[in-house]
Amino acid sequence: MRIGFGAPVAGAWATPGYLAAFSEQAEEAGYASLWTFQRLLVPEGSGMEPVYRSVLDPMVALGYAAARTSRIRLGVAVLNLPFVSPAYLAKQATTVDVLSGGRLDLGLGIGWMPEEFAATGGSTARRGARTEEYLAVLRTLWADGVSSHHGEFYTIPAGRQDPRPVQRQWNGAGPPVLLGGMSRPAMERAGRLADGWITSSRADLTRISEAAGVIRSAASAAGRDPDAVRIICRGVVLAGDEAKGPDGGRRLLSGSYRQIRDDTAWLGEQGVTELFYDLNWDPQVGNPSVVPEAAADRAGEIMAGLAPR
Repeated sequence: MRIGFGAPVAGAWATPGYLAAFSEQAEEAGYASLWTFQRLLVPEGSGMEPVYRSVLDPMVALGYAAARTSRIRLGVAVLNLPFVSPAYLAKQATTVDVLSGGRLDLGLGIGWMPEEFAATGGSTARRGARTEEYLAVLRTLWADGVSSHHGEFYTIPAGRQDPRPVQRQWNGAGPPVLLGGMSRPAMERAGRLADGWITSSRADLTRISEAAGVIRSAASAAGRDPDAVRIICRGVVLAGDEAKGPDGGRRLLSGSYRQIRDDTAWLGEQGVTELFYDLNWDPQVGNPSVVPEAAADRAGEIMAGLAPR
């Protein structure tokens, strides 16, 4: 199983210096990937978790990290597709892919917060159908030759969008597209259409094998190789803490480094192909109210303690 790391994009450690330094250190330590996420708006009076209060733009952050690294893959988990047009996102994704030399993994979600839909003019109607067409538009724009699309939700006049992405996937165009979503229809859609699936920060990881089974069954029914579909887990790490899980016991990926490593190995046995340790959810790291140097020191210690062997 490949092990990645959550980039410093939320809270006190989300500074230019720490984003550059941790990107370089993750690559040097042998981590396979570096991940960002999106939060556009924190509604007034919502009482959302500290991790969401101050978040860098995920694609800009990946472009910044691309300039400081050369090997580590760069992923977003996830960017909500209803908030931006597919033509604009295709250009953004291509730019990161070109500037990184073909290292982008593009994770997409359908969004859930009403205030973010209102702020962006996005629609909550028929998000599943919109997602399927959105992916078709991305791949059309990434393909060689003149592209066009005339669908139910999106229209792309005939033309070219250059440069082309460096990467070419199973469908012949663009960087890997990964889908989020914890509902069964979302998992089945990932199995049918995407290169992989990404868990949410609130996922019950004790049931991850069930989700992997749904995704791979959908891939097989669509005529695809089920083993080629990536199952990617956001590892919300609470090192040194005994956080409670859904059943009242210790939450997976919490506690000592040995416990976290053992949990990681167990997740690999359940069908997870990739896991990234995301410290942005640690209240001593991703909270904008803590001292930046203290947040970075804690994150650096955990990064070293969990580095792939």
